[in-house]
Amino acid sequence: MTIAMIGQKGVPATSGGIERHVEELSVELAGRGHEVLVFCRSWYTRRSEREFLHRGIRCLTVPSLPSKHLDAITHTFLSIVRAAREGADVFHIHGVGPALLAWLPKLIRPHAAVVVTFHCIDRHHQKWSALARLMLHVGEWLSCRAPDATIAVSKTLHAYCRLSYAADTMYIPNGARLPDTVADASDLARFGLEPTRYFLFCARLVRHKGAHLLVEAWRLLRARRPDLTAGMKLAIAGGSAHTDGYVRDLEALCAGDGTVVLAGAQSGDALDALFAHAFALVHPSESEGLPIAVLEAMAHGRCVLSSDIPENRELTEEHGRLFRRGDARDLAAQMEWLLERPETVAAIGREARAMVARSYDWGDIADTTGYLYEAALAEHRWREAT
Repeated sequence: MTIAMIGQKGVPATSGGIERHVEELSVELAGRGHEVLVFCRSWYTRRSEREFLHRGIRCLTVPSLPSKHLDAITHTFLSIVRAAREGADVFHIHGVGPALLAWLPKLIRPHAAVVVTFHCIDRHHQKWSALARLMLHVGEWLSCRAPDATIAVSKTLHAYCRLSYAADTMYIPNGARLPDTVADASDLARFGLEPTRYFLFCARLVRHKGAHLLVEAWRLLRARRPDLTAGMKLAIAGGSAHTDGYVRDLEALCAGDGTVVLAGAQSGDALDALFAHAFALVHPSESEGLPIAVLEAMAHGRCVLSSDIPENRELTEEHGRLFRRGDARDLAAQMEWLLERPETVAAIGREARAMVARSYDWGDIADTTGYLYEAALAEHRWREAT
């Protein structure tokens, strides 16, 4: 079948959990004989070609209005129109914002099935205006009502859709790919980092991800335990997501502190090296779907310390460490606990890697998603016939 992936910024994934999700899922589906069309935004891929191949995926660049509030919805509209012209059998829309148009494929390509993945409760993110939050709320409702099938990437979101919208969603989580080899530590040199001598933060630089809270906790810890933190650094890997003001504030907060490394948005070998050689990943987010950065750190055998929001607890309650959301002092105390127990940290990382291999394999996720496509398409066409 021909599957159109719509709503993501594009591939190759250089930043963003949804982009990583779409790329890895699409590669697996293409390997199973499906034609997968991934719609990309030109400012994200930064390629001049309107069409290119990537890892067996057919990538199509369509225009958008690249502003904070219009980028996603204009790109989604034009992608749906193009996918209909390409004869898509399944329109797979990612995110509740793009799902505002989940009804459109049914008008212009009525024999196709529509699937929406509910990745996160985006309206909880502080960067949005009141009007944008209202529209994202409508997008949630449409995510659960308009498509032939709705996927929730976490058990928490699955329950949320059922309780808030009486929706019978399918739980299919995000995944991670276990690396075959350990990444080359030489890639750390350009960041001034040494293996196992840094805590890592990896996420978009938006306020709800909590990088500022982590910097505050790091300074509390260094002031309290200079003996433990001597020679250690904090590495922050991530870039702006229409949040340049927050990035400037974070840069000002870290200015003059040689123990905090602002590495910028990273991907490929550099990102693998940052994950593979970190002492631990710290993920202080206040809102999530199911964090791919946490899964990827675990796949590299790293211990993860995360905030205790329900979406993080699904991963780290039994295979990591938790701190109280928004509490810099508790975060500092938990980082201190990790530094005092390096052998325990290594053991937690090994167990986390095994857990990812068991429960969050992209191959298994693609199989389940493919079955869902077939069922949604068959039911959709049966309803049309009757």
